[in-house]
Amino acid sequence: MEEVIGSIPLGSTISLSDPSAASAWSRSGSSSLGTVLSAVGILSAVIATSTNTQAEGVAEIRPASSAEAMVADLRGRILRSDSATAVLESWCAEKGLAGQARLVAHRQIGADKAPTPEQRTRLGVGPDEPVRYRHVRLACGDRVLSEADNWYVPARLTPEMNAALDGSDVPFGRVVRPLAPVRRVVSVESYPLAAEPGPDAPLVRVDALLVTGAGAPFCEVIETYLGATLPPSR
Repeated sequence: MEEVIGSIPLGSTISLSDPSAASAWSRSGSSSLGTVLSAVGILSAVIATSTNTQAEGVAEIRPASSAEAMVADLRGRILRSDSATAVLESWCAEKGLAGQARLVAHRQIGADKAPTPEQRTRLGVGPDEPVRYRHVRLACGDRVLSEADNWYVPARLTPEMNAALDGSDVPFGRVVRPLAPVRRVVSVESYPLAAEPGPDAPLVRVDALLVTGAGAPFCEVIETYLGATLPPSR
């Protein structure tokens, strides 16, 4: 069957110099042409609307700031590692935070904080078994990167380890490294991030249980990572 527009067969040649043909084309084809033009107009409007909507959607997606990205990176490294000491020393070297990337644990002498019943349960000790407390500020150069509260069971450490924890500025993780400790995360908390966090601003808090390679718990640590872990903006 021959396809037509109105009453004019497709493929026909129309001479507009022929008044009768031109008049017939005008009467029969004008309505069809108007329909086509109307459809084109609607399609153009739809495309324009879709484009504007997509542009608005893209504009609403805001990339994370550099500080947010670094905090997320540091948090991920801490949670994936069995040694926070090793992570912080590596971070200090990578970000150029000090001339020598080596952590020092500044102890708070005389500080004491009893473990909670829940902590004793996680450590697998009774209510009367000794649990020691150590509070330190971990520094790389002149930047204090974190604060740590350690509750540890001295009976599960060697005498040399206990002496080092009592009388030196060596980080806990380095002292107990011979035990091949494994970290088991108890909880994680991220703090609201200011546009330009100060050096003492808390960024992330991690509560973790340390167990020996054989699976025996010997320490619970609560670490608060500070704004000084972020390199200065350039």
